[in-house]
Amino acid sequence: MVADLFTDVAAFFRRRYGRAARLFRAPGRVNLIGEHTDYNDGFVMPAAIDLQTVVAAAPRQDRRVRLASANVAGTIELDLDNLDPLPRNHWSDYVRGVALMLERAGVRLRGADLLVGTSIPIGGGLSSSAALEVAAGQALLTLAAAPVELRALALACQRAENEVVGNRCGIMDQFIACFGEAGRAVLLDCRSLEHRALPLPDDVRVVVCDTLVRHQLAGSEYNARRADCEEGVRRLAIGRGEVRALRDLTLEDLERGADLPPVMLRRCRHVIGENARVLDAAAALDRGDLAGVGLLMSASHRSLRDDYEVSCRELDLLVELATPVQGVYGTRMTGGGFGGCTVTLVRADGVHSLVEIVTAGYREATGRTPQVHVCSLAAGVAEVTPRGETAA
Repeated sequence: MVADLFTDVAAFFRRRYGRAARLFRAPGRVNLIGEHTDYNDGFVMPAAIDLQTVVAAAPRQDRRVRLASANVAGTIELDLDNLDPLPRNHWSDYVRGVALMLERAGVRLRGADLLVGTSIPIGGGLSSSAALEVAAGQALLTLAAAPVELRALALACQRAENEVVGNRCGIMDQFIACFGEAGRAVLLDCRSLEHRALPLPDDVRVVVCDTLVRHQLAGSEYNARRADCEEGVRRLAIGRGEVRALRDLTLEDLERGADLPPVMLRRCRHVIGENARVLDAAAALDRGDLAGVGLLMSASHRSLRDDYEVSCRELDLLVELATPVQGVYGTRMTGGGFGGCTVTLVRADGVHSLVEIVTAGYREATGRTPQVHVCSLAAGVAEVTPRGETAA
């Protein structure tokens, strides 16, 4: 499947532009635990997966970027000397935003022909946007013969999504698209960007179930959740200069703190509790306690459903169907919410039963067949050469 994606994108580029291209891939991601904590300077545990976005790229002699997609009709042209920072509510905003942030950082980019293809479900909560940003950023930097520093690339891509797309996301998605490791999850401190790899046992599989319910985070209540957290911090930090974000507070601080409105209290309680769950889950993985990780995943889902209110009926249904299946350690919604996917940790010998039970139960309840992906944990962004192709 991966080889076919590379070959198909390379062939599509050749048909569209009449020449060969260099290929750059960046992975989607699943977040095992730690939802809506990244923009609160907290802790997360994502893993890059083998669903990915590929950007084919070849240089031009001018300062224009022609941008096309193997998945969507049409061609967009960008002028690197006149990049508009305003969102247009079009998928090209992600690439335009990255180009703008790289130029603002002092990189003089070169014109390019780009073509994008992906195997990541769009809007499914598996970070198709960050994969596009990071792959396009790597492509533009490489064609400009500029050094590629992954931390700087991740931060530029985050700024593109915040300032041009209009989604006030944290750093997690762009970071894992850059720093993912094959076979490993990553524990990330979103304030310091310190991180360490967390290998999963060989007999554990990561299964992603897609509700097929789609969301637009920039136009949803995602930004409202962030605003609730920021106002909660402002109130709770009065007289406490060391408090910069919810990660600096405990549940006891919350109980003793300002008289927050009930909704704001619940939002803050989720984030503070979720940070603790991430650290507890990392400790459980270190000692091989998969059952303990599973209990923390279940608690995370309940908190996201009840306190943060970003789940939906379909996500809850998938969690209810998967939880009692033999071999399942834990399951929860993953991503921003309001639709998208669940992630399930399951023993390898339980995968078949899990897929059958979840598929049948979801179809019976909703009339729709969920997409189920048994994922391999993948490495971060890289240039690739498909078989039979040579770089431009």
